[in-house]
Amino acid sequence: MNQTNVSATEKNYGTLPDGTEVKLVTLKNANGVEVDVISYGGIITKMLTPDAKGNMTDIALGFDNLQDYVASKTNNVYFGALIGRYGNRIADGKFTLDGQEYTLATNDGDNHLHGGTQGFDQKVWGIKPFVKDGKACVELTYTSPDGEEGYPGTLATKVVYELTADNKLDMQFTATTDKPTVVNLTQHSYFNLAGGGSILDQQIQINADQYTPTRPGLIPTGEIASVEGTPFDFREPKAIGKDINVDNEQLTMAGGFDHNFVLRPHDKGELVLAAKVTDPASGRALEVYTDEPAIQFYSGNFLDGSLQGKGNTYGKNSGFALEPQHNPDSPNHPEWPTTELRPGETYQIKIVYHFTTI
Repeated sequence: MNQTNVSATEKNYGTLPDGTEVKLVTLKNANGVEVDVISYGGIITKMLTPDAKGNMTDIALGFDNLQDYVASKTNNVYFGALIGRYGNRIADGKFTLDGQEYTLATNDGDNHLHGGTQGFDQKVWGIKPFVKDGKACVELTYTSPDGEEGYPGTLATKVVYELTADNKLDMQFTATTDKPTVVNLTQHSYFNLAGGGSILDQQIQINADQYTPTRPGLIPTGEIASVEGTPFDFREPKAIGKDINVDNEQLTMAGGFDHNFVLRPHDKGELVLAAKVTDPASGRALEVYTDEPAIQFYSGNFLDGSLQGKGNTYGKNSGFALEPQHNPDSPNHPEWPTTELRPGETYQIKIVYHFTTI
């Protein structure tokens, strides 16, 4: 491989209203794949990938400048961001750990969503680009102080993005705490494999036999339900739009797909293919691998055309998100895989985006 074509470069991206400087790191591999990451929120602002004919297009939803990313926080879209301390929802913003109840910020009706009012998506992370073993990499670090958004413990977090020679973005998340706490980190990129327009004709497969139905507020009911005979059966590839408008209480409540899928059992630390999406028109494909127990599939239901970026107007179903995670509201469901982290332990998860073609 031509090592000289692999690079991780840093430049200034802008300045926040309080004067904090935000950096942009551009990762490139020898195939021309490019991933841009900013220190604000650890946001992936660009994913330039080839179609079946080798034409490069940015498949990540996002904006053209820092100001638009900051302003979008009022819309709860989380384009491209690192999510923490807790991805997805916690009912009523409350959980009990070791007999003590903790009250979190409520920023989604009565519930806590994606880390709260100022989650990890709005923090300025330490950022360090480097090239290692033929991979273009960036290390992001953030220490969340005890009590931030209501969470106990000082949480020291590190995320490393590695762009490989075979067009994989390998993301490794680690965290440690000085008090018992809960943590559920993820990455919240939105994709459109065509680079624009609707995602409804793009084909998705999710390797899950079960999902977690929700009640109003998109909080899990506690049931682990079979996908068999429901619109949530993605075990074989089908168009995202095929069943999105069928008469189904779950779909009506969410305005489409915004549900957590329970992946088939696998060993702790074992990387499995969670989902694959293909675009028949361009030939692009995205595979999402993870060692997490579940994945959230969101079909961009709340995008309403009020946000614009990169020459696109982001209307309903103009992008999809696939967020590997633990089940939403797990701290309130002790029967589910735990999200507890204790002093002396290291939280470790992995998410891989593989950009390929059909």
